[in-house]
Amino acid sequence: MSEVPARLPLEWIAASLKRERGRVGLSLSELAKRAGIAKSTLSQLEAASGNPSMETIWALAVALGVPFSALVEPPAPAVQVIRAGQGPAVHSDQSSYLASLLSACPPGARRDLYFVWLEPGTVRDSEPHIPGTVEHIVVSEGAVKAGPDGEAVELGPGDYMSYRGDVSHSYEALAAGTRFVLVMQHT
Repeated sequence: MSEVPARLPLEWIAASLKRERGRVGLSLSELAKRAGIAKSTLSQLEAASGNPSMETIWALAVALGVPFSALVEPPAPAVQVIRAGQGPAVHSDQSSYLASLLSACPPGARRDLYFVWLEPGTVRDSEPHIPGTVEHIVVSEGAVKAGPDGEAVELGPGDYMSYRGDVSHSYEALAAGTRFVLVMQHT
């Protein structure tokens, strides 16, 4: 007989509910009303207490306009780094070609692609972009320190990083001739 999986950590559900409720701009009262649950129940869930049923979570997902999985999936790391040569790679049989998937585009996302030239001596501080923005960086030359304030990471050629772009963040060249590809993903 197989083991029954453990219950989802309430912290996951609480964080997801707060994130999604904030994304759509609903008050506790309005979301509870739309989901057909008591405001006190929603408040408890966002405080990571209570014992939510599948039906309650499903009703909240429908009211928020998100898939059920968006409320129960594990939280993604705030910053993801893939060092050069460490991403999952696929080789071609037809040529000397190697592709490494760094980030798949989620459904409904929009992306802007930039090639960035950056020189040492100044820091490029960036204000938060629209809610839900995620930035992806791949360094081609030089070295850069980039990421959200307090979480910036040093990257070299071939390194990849993703982080929230809807919080204050910065870019600083650590070597002359720094170049990187920047993808801004908007949902």
